Amino acid sequence: MKFEIKVTRLLLFIVLIVIAVFFINKSFAVDNAKISVETANLRETADSNAKILEQLSLNDEIEILEKKDGWYKVKAKGITGYLREDLVKEEKEESTETNEVEESKTNTENTENTETTNTEVAETTNTEVEKTNDDQKDENKKKVKDTTKLKIVPAINATDIIEVKKDEEVTIIEKINGWVCVETKTTKGWIREEKLKDIEEEKEEETEQEEKKEEEAEKEQTQETVLKTLFVSKQSINLRKEANTDSEIVTTLPINVAVEVYEESNGWCKVKVSGKEGYILSSLLSDKKQETSRATETTRKKDETTQNAQTPASTNTAPATASGSGGSVVSTAQSYVGKASYVYGASGPNSFDCSGFTSYIYKQYGVNLNRTAAGQYSNGTSVSRSDLQPGDLVMFGSSASSINHVGIYMGGGQIVHAANPSRGVTVDTINSGYYNNNYVGARRVM
Repeated sequence: MKFEIKVTRLLLFIVLIVIAVFFINKSFAVDNAKISVETANLRETADSNAKILEQLSLNDEIEILEKKDGWYKVKAKGITGYLREDLVKEEKEESTETNEVEESKTNTENTENTETTNTEVAETTNTEVEKTNDDQKDENKKKVKDTTKLKIVPAINATDIIEVKKDEEVTIIEKINGWVCVETKTTKGWIREEKLKDIEEEKEEETEQEEKKEEEAEKEQTQETVLKTLFVSKQSINLRKEANTDSEIVTTLPINVAVEVYEESNGWCKVKVSGKEGYILSSLLSDKKQETSRATETTRKKDETTQNAQTPASTNTAPATASGSGGSVVSTAQSYVGKASYVYGASGPNSFDCSGFTSYIYKQYGVNLNRTAAGQYSNGTSVSRSDLQPGDLVMFGSSASSINHVGIYMGGGQIVHAANPSRGVTVDTINSGYYNNNYVGARRVM
């Protein structure tokens, strides 16, 4: 009797083990499946806000380990994580009991909404977007501004599909939040709307470019013929924008520079030199180069009054003997810009007032100037504003009898001077502002 009880218990135990094994195997059964949407996020836990472990693509194979509350626990690419049920298509073998095949097909793409750093992945569908008619399609044709890549979904971090080249034509299918679904000759994809341009707009740009080319060609065909080549006959002259002494100075030309003459009229020559065009008084040009000696100084001074006599001439009370040139004086003066301070009554070498600065600079070239700005107005010879040359002294004040400032002309409408205690030795323009409004006159001392 006891033996029978033991056998019965043993058989019951075996049956329980078999049942347990059956259910264990059932719960750990592995089903094969595939991703049913374009992009699916494999998450760390069964939560739409959980960390994304991997992004899976359409038809990627996965192993289903467990199914619970609308989520699958799966293994994909060697990573175990969780996928939403609607992102997965199971592949079940035929059942020996029912011989029925379960197939799950869907025509809808669902891309899971995710929150990534400053990026939104929008949901899209796998449904074929209905094409517009031919007229509408023509209106939706665009060109790609620059070579870029189409995205599989409208998101910055989405998978790239194909590269589209600059100026490649595409057709707009759909627009979503600044993104455009376009169709190329081979595929469809998403691109930012600002990366497209109208075909008509490009045609207009091409037309403008063609018109510009035609204009340039016409200009080349109508280029003026060079009449002759002349040489600057004075120490330094101004090339002006227009044929008058009040016109803007294009540049300053030194003696013996060759210029190409295109036109002569009313005592002016239209010339071109070093790629720059402008006008020069005919009297300041010669058909041959000059000897660069002091023998030409008297002739130069005589012609100074030809351009514009804005300031009455006065006598030279300073020694005329000097070494160097106006350009050298300017270079020396410029070397103090930003380095020397302004101190009233100072004459260098590290601080100056305005006349102390000009006196100090010119003394290095053998020219002794009067100590004050008003006193220096009687040094050298008068120079009209239209004929200023580098190295000339330029005076400022409310009138000729109230001169209170002096600087050294650099050319191009600029002076170098000891300005004031806050700026020290610096550079300013005389063509606008205070120095234009308070210009009195200029003196040439070399």
